[in-house]
Amino acid sequence: MRYLIILVFLVFYACDSAQNKVQEPVKREKWAIAIHGGAGNIRPEDFKEGEVELYEKELKAALEIGKRVLSEGGSSLDAVERVVRYLEDCPLFNAGKGAVFTHDGRNELDAAIMDGRDLNAGTIAGVGDIKNPISVARMVMEQSPHVMMVGKGASKFAKEHGAEIVDSSYFYTERRWKSLQKALEKAGKMGTVGCVALDQNGNLAAATSTGGMTNKMYGRVGDVPIIGAGTYANNKTCALSATGHGEYFIRYTVTHDISALMEYKGMSLQKAAEKVINDKLEKVDGRGGVIGVDKNGNIALVMNTTGMFRAFAKASGEEGVSVFR
Repeated sequence: MRYLIILVFLVFYACDSAQNKVQEPVKREKWAIAIHGGAGNIRPEDFKEGEVELYEKELKAALEIGKRVLSEGGSSLDAVERVVRYLEDCPLFNAGKGAVFTHDGRNELDAAIMDGRDLNAGTIAGVGDIKNPISVARMVMEQSPHVMMVGKGASKFAKEHGAEIVDSSYFYTERRWKSLQKALEKAGKMGTVGCVALDQNGNLAAATSTGGMTNKMYGRVGDVPIIGAGTYANNKTCALSATGHGEYFIRYTVTHDISALMEYKGMSLQKAAEKVINDKLEKVDGRGGVIGVDKNGNIALVMNTTGMFRAFAKASGEEGVSVFR
């Protein structure tokens, strides 16, 4: 009888503990956002006086756009699109106006956007006449039955749907042209821009846009428009945008891998991102970084390079802007 009483007590205690554990509230931010403007092995001495501050100023301006959308109850999709549009229009970053040049002296842009609610996504690649590729990627997602469109077909689709088309000269900047000339002698740097967000309805979204690699070969497409490589969003787990050497991010399906570690192994966003970026990629000398926000508003900004242009904000008031690791 004594053992029976002890057994009943233990079962009751275990059930009570389990019930209390389930009832513990999970802290969730009303909204959260993170952005990046590329990663690389950059050092303070690589910049002229005032340049770092200029980058930080533009990151803050982009962040404010996203904060305004989310704080006013707007969708995560609207937030990430508007933030990335701003960064595409800023010549400091390798996207849109600031896109780097291919080996042939042209600009070829890629972009992707993804909705965490239903895993719907839209991407475009290899375009050279669309002012804001991220908005056309969203058009592909919402106004076509497809996920990806490339080259002339993507441009035709953009024109038919009222996107702003520009002459290729729009993308020319002296700084990027000089980078190509240097790259013809020595390998150039990679870079991209991206944004991830959680809105007040609990929906996640991710958007990424890039000009690719300086001096890249004709027809090369990187990780940005490859869903699960450079861009991914899933309401079950997180939203992610990557930056770095795209070939490695494609081979190791970086953003989906992080999400899968969260979904199937129960890892936190931070630990999953560190596992993939600082372990798996590091072992094969894959360089870059990733920004992410999970379904509760936790943010991760992880890189295996010396720097990544990045910023984040939460509804609770926590926010920051950084360049170096």
